[in-house]
Amino acid sequence: MKKAFFTLFLAIGVLAQAQTVDYNTQKGYAANGYDVVSYFSGKAQEGRKEYTAEHDGIKYKFMSQSNMEKFKTKPELYLPEYGGYCAYAVAVSGKKVKVDPETFEIREGKLYLFYNAGNTNTLDLWLQESPNDLKTKADENWKKIKKP
Repeated sequence: MKKAFFTLFLAIGVLAQAQTVDYNTQKGYAANGYDVVSYFSGKAQEGRKEYTAEHDGIKYKFMSQSNMEKFKTKPELYLPEYGGYCAYAVAVSGKKVKVDPETFEIREGKLYLFYNAGNTNTLDLWLQESPNDLKTKADENWKKIKKP
């Protein structure tokens, strides 16, 4: 049922909202303004405007000076996979779908974000299915849908 709802969601809403950029920058920041470094300590935390950095033309907010400095030193360690779009949607449908920044997984040192609204939590679907197979599919699909 959840998978059917998610497919319907994609068919109705996502086609009109699909962005043409590599990064999901809802609210003007990557990860909806959440601190991408904080995810790696196991907790999604909102960033603060006074701790803002830019990487690859995209703004990131951080909860502390320390996290901002960690990011500036090695940003590639903290970047969300698939431009910060829903990893499950990229895998299953090859679409760029917005995320709930508090729904995430760290897998093999990488940050994955997921859609979570209504009765559909795509992290649950990702974990119920085969995350490794889905990751492989998402990697392939991302090559096709990301902006060169």
